[in-house]
Amino acid sequence: MMKTKTQPYPGTQAVLRAMSLLKAFDDERREWGLAELAQEVGLNKTTTFRLLTALESEGMVARRPSHETYTLGPEIVVLGGRALRANDLRSLARPELEQMAAASGETATLEITSGEDHVLIIDEVIGNHLVGSSQSLGTRWPMVATSTGIAMLAHLPEARVAKILERPLAPLTPKTVTDTAVFRQELAQTRQRGYSFLQEWLEEGLIVVGAPLFNHDGQVVAAISLGAPANRFPSEREPEMGQLVRETAVCISARLGWEGGQ
Repeated sequence: MMKTKTQPYPGTQAVLRAMSLLKAFDDERREWGLAELAQEVGLNKTTTFRLLTALESEGMVARRPSHETYTLGPEIVVLGGRALRANDLRSLARPELEQMAAASGETATLEITSGEDHVLIIDEVIGNHLVGSSQSLGTRWPMVATSTGIAMLAHLPEARVAKILERPLAPLTPKTVTDTAVFRQELAQTRQRGYSFLQEWLEEGLIVVGAPLFNHDGQVVAAISLGAPANRFPSEREPEMGQLVRETAVCISARLGWEGGQ
């Protein structure tokens, strides 16, 4: 009988537990004490300590004796770099991202979905301005508050959108849209114009334009964005930036075998 996600193969429990420890480290919590981490993942301290010791021996976590805490280790960085280099999407999109950043002077990103309701930045090209947008490679953000998330949600199946909207939309800034009806209007506008345009939804003072990427089957697989501080991104600049991001997305999608832009 085929094993399901809730029925792991014998002997894999320790692996799954170790993975849960590693996934507990994120941008909001980069350092954990033993007792806190054990409670977070639902394990006892003895088991957690054994797993952390094994992970530490492989460089996956690092212990700070002075603080009696753990952080992610250097081998995670190595593995992350290998994963990024092995990503075909990243390789295909990189030249277009570089051109988009050069043409606009702003920071360009490539993002994919992460989990059910987040996006993950897998590549970025920094613009030539000293003060740029606050993006960062490897950062995860809620789909409902990002231009890339909106760009993808506008083309994802309704069932998935509805599932995400079952939960209240949390405000990250005073301008984050939290009304479901208004949110759906934004999705419709994004589909119509070919790009999303978010004014300070994610961070105050940050304006971002996003557009979806499609594969050969016409399925949305990722999104790209251009972001800039509000003082460099007045409303009259929207058509120019929107067209640049949309056209760049079409070029990258064509590289992925999509024929919808022809």
